[in-house]
Amino acid sequence: MRTGTNKWQTMFAVAIGTFLSAMSSSIINVALPFIGNYFEVDMASLEWVVMAYLLVISSLLIAYGRLGDIWGYKSIYLTGFVIFTAASLLCAISETIHTLIAFRVLQGIGAGMIMAIGPAILTATFPPQERGKALGMIGMVVASALATGPFIGGIMVQFFDWQMVFYLNIPLGILGVVWGSYILPKSIQVNKQAFDYPGAIALFLTLFAILLSLSHGQQWGWSSSQTLSLLGFGLLMLGFFIWWELRHPQPLMDLNLFKIRLFSAASVSALINYMAMFSYIFLIPFYLKDVAGLDPSHIGMLMVVSPLMILLSSPISGTLSDKIGSRTLSSLGMALTCLSLFLLSGLGTAFSPVQLILPLLLFGLGSGLFQAPNSSAIMGSVPKQRLGIASSTIASMRNMGMVMGIAISGAVFNGRLPIYLTKYNQLGYQGQNLQATAFVNAMHDAFLVAALLAVFGVVTSYVRGSQQPLGQPQK
Repeated sequence: MRTGTNKWQTMFAVAIGTFLSAMSSSIINVALPFIGNYFEVDMASLEWVVMAYLLVISSLLIAYGRLGDIWGYKSIYLTGFVIFTAASLLCAISETIHTLIAFRVLQGIGAGMIMAIGPAILTATFPPQERGKALGMIGMVVASALATGPFIGGIMVQFFDWQMVFYLNIPLGILGVVWGSYILPKSIQVNKQAFDYPGAIALFLTLFAILLSLSHGQQWGWSSSQTLSLLGFGLLMLGFFIWWELRHPQPLMDLNLFKIRLFSAASVSALINYMAMFSYIFLIPFYLKDVAGLDPSHIGMLMVVSPLMILLSSPISGTLSDKIGSRTLSSLGMALTCLSLFLLSGLGTAFSPVQLILPLLLFGLGSGLFQAPNSSAIMGSVPKQRLGIASSTIASMRNMGMVMGIAISGAVFNGRLPIYLTKYNQLGYQGQNLQATAFVNAMHDAFLVAALLAVFGVVTSYVRGSQQPLGQPQK
């Protein structure tokens, strides 16, 4: 493995891919209304521009991690870069909404390779005593991408057109491929094993079916035949996947890893953290627009608060975790996340910037304290030949948490909103006052559910046990 200053060159190579793949999940939201006008399609069609990307990424990450363990991290990572860059060009020149969605699927295939392998490259490159700092810096890159994505997207759309959102990826993608080809180490051990194709297909179908049903359950109806059929199929495939993996000599995912309490509990904690995060990311913009009456530029400025706090706190928490361990920092981070969601549940119809900014700062601080130490714990809990699986697990928890957080908060909010509309209408509320009052009460319930999830995340972070001393191999 390369040593000395070259580890920071490797960090830069991983940072380019991390920034691009994370930014692509946030920058597109700004362009969606303009894409809808261009193709003359409704919101239901536009939703697939986002969901196609997220669902494909979430469903393939574990497979990519295993491929990295078998074929080598560099080859998978650079292949992902090439696919992502080419797909960005195809997205930009799409002539119909259907071709755009198809090329977003292709873009998600490439982005998933980048997301799954990046942490594994860093873990294999940096010494154990610097692993938390390295993953903390990548957490900072993710936060900066999420923070700047909407801002950059707004500029591209305002001064050019929605296609520029995709054209922007091309020069950065070429830079990433060239730099990565030159600097990424070739000495990562490759395990000459067969790839478990039946397991990969079963896991893809499991995650795709379950996540699709969760993300569209509210729209289709939770008791509809579409939702129940998808859930049933997903659970059936999950049962087959577990049965197959326990019997396969070279499984896609070594389920014995989940016998490692640190690995399994930290993975669950990561899922909960991102579910909580995307509960507020989904609902707060609607609150700021429909209740507070803010314009898009002010909404964008307020939504940057949490990512900026993550940006500042992630490298610090990563460095601290190298010295004091990850358990305390992760548990404290989840506790702050819980507190911030509780405070957000108190937002009312009379908008107060301070009342919003304080919990958003706490949320960013909590996520910053949690993410890098928790990722370090996951990466440090597995044998070296399973770094790809551990790396893709982190990315899988992030993306599944995004989809599930939006699904759960949306389900609670949309389920409670008509109840409150009826209640306050009977009490004599009318017009905008009725809508705003019902909105904040439904949002209150959604944030309380998210806060309860975060409480469970505190428990899983704390009871997972302590990490082994740095530098000692995990068994």
